[in-house]
Amino acid sequence: MTDETIYRTLTQLGGETRMPDSPETAVLEKVANPHAGTDYVVRFTAPEFTSLCPVTGQPDFAFLMIDYVPDGWLVESKSLKLYLGSFRNHGAFHEGCTVDIAKRLEALMAPKWLRIGGYWYPRGGMPIDVFYQSGEPPRGLWIPPQDVPIYRGRP
Repeated sequence: MTDETIYRTLTQLGGETRMPDSPETAVLEKVANPHAGTDYVVRFTAPEFTSLCPVTGQPDFAFLMIDYVPDGWLVESKSLKLYLGSFRNHGAFHEGCTVDIAKRLEALMAPKWLRIGGYWYPRGGMPIDVFYQSGEPPRGLWIPPQDVPIYRGRP
């Protein structure tokens, strides 16, 4: 498969693209996995994820870490960045944002395995961490730990 064939359907890569108004209107794109049949882990880290509290409208901040083992498809990284950015004006609880992202990625790519760690910074003095995993990872695959330290506040 040539690069032209793999990338011809992408609409956001290689040019200026507006931030989507909401996660619902964001376009997530996928590309063929050039190593289908080989198990490996892809990791995306979003240390500055933001959304809004659906009740107060106050901003919430999180460190997201997404790991997945692709099957036939990869998520195109610019579309993922724009999708995650679309949550900036989206009101949802921490659990909703974290699990919605995982389910949307599963629906797009049908990966062999996916996990997301949502490490949310404290609001009201209490951090909320949300974890989702699609099932058992493939056997024999090295999957690095997320190693995101828990929030400890000031020493």
